Amino acid sequence: MAATLPPLPGTTGRRDWRTAFDAIRKLLANGDDTVQVFRIMRSLNVGATETGYARLIATEQGGRIAYEQVELAQVFSRPGFASQFAPGTIGAAYRDFLETTGYSADGLADVSREGMSDEDMPHPYAWFGRRVRDTHDIWHVLTGYKADESLGEAALVAFSYAQVGGLGWAFIAAAASLKSLRVTKGTLFARAVWEGYRHGRAAKWISGEDYMTLLHEPIEAARARLGIRTPTAYLKAQHELGPEMASYLSERREKAAAVEPEPRRLAA
Repeated sequence: MAATLPPLPGTTGRRDWRTAFDAIRKLLANGDDTVQVFRIMRSLNVGATETGYARLIATEQGGRIAYEQVELAQVFSRPGFASQFAPGTIGAAYRDFLETTGYSADGLADVSREGMSDEDMPHPYAWFGRRVRDTHDIWHVLTGYKADESLGEAALVAFSYAQVGGLGWAFIAAAASLKSLRVTKGTLFARAVWEGYRHGRAAKWISGEDYMTLLHEPIEAARARLGIRTPTAYLKAQHELGPEMASYLSERREKAAAVEPEPRRLAA
């Protein structure tokens, strides 16, 4: 059983539903507004970071990982970091992900800091929260959920809720699914999101992995070891909905791209 730890100093322990509903309204209106994702997480993920940190230090190698407190966004962003990995490894797939999406390893970190002066605070819980944030794209690579479409992001958000807890993840996944019923005129999207949750429940706890080792592991072997299943409902929805419905904000994003670069999206 994981250790019981005190809450983060200065927190109230209460969920801020008013902020969460304001943020989800803005996120569903503009799926590219990733700042709202972090507002939702801070409003609703009460106790999730403390629980995750306690679970980490209760694992065989978690004490060492927590003691070292590596800031993964900084490591992943080092020049030449992604070029070191052999073909077929998770690291190589991550390198391909960065090249095809145009995302940077520290992109989410930059967005998460907007309006938050304590995002980089030197506290073990805050470090663990950054660890979950900074491995989001690694989870995209492991699960096969695309990062540049609404469907893939919503499915990974549901997967993440099952893995790390935190009501904010569930709130976003549920809202995106409900919106999809109206936008897509069917349940394929919602079924894929539900599958993401079930697969997250079935998989090994990925946040306990040593990512510096994991990135060198062959991706198919890692998926088998971690119990990450093939997302059949997601692949079916992606195929049958097509790119426009799988990413139902794409037309507006294309128009916006003519004015400014597309920002990083996390969900909805």
